[in-house]
Amino acid sequence: MAKESVKARERKREALVAKFAEKRKALKEAGNWEALDALPRNSSKVRLHNRCKLTGRPRGYMRKFGINRVTFREMANDGKIPGITKSSW
Repeated sequence: MAKESVKARERKREALVAKFAEKRKALKEAGNWEALDALPRNSSKVRLHNRCKLTGRPRGYMRKFGINRVTFREMANDGKIPGITKSSW
């Protein structure tokens, strides 16, 4: 489990990216690099990192489900993800 402060920092970045998305796009199209530099660094989409929605784990993230591989396996074995079954042959 990630620390709450790390998860909160990532949520703050997501909010900043959403807030400045249109402004950043307009400044890039205009080529106004000085104004773009004046914006907060965390408003850039590049600084986001995918994290598990339940635990905050940064590695082993599965985009389709929004969770990491460990949590995915636990939930799949418990039958909490519809349509996912453990394969056997």
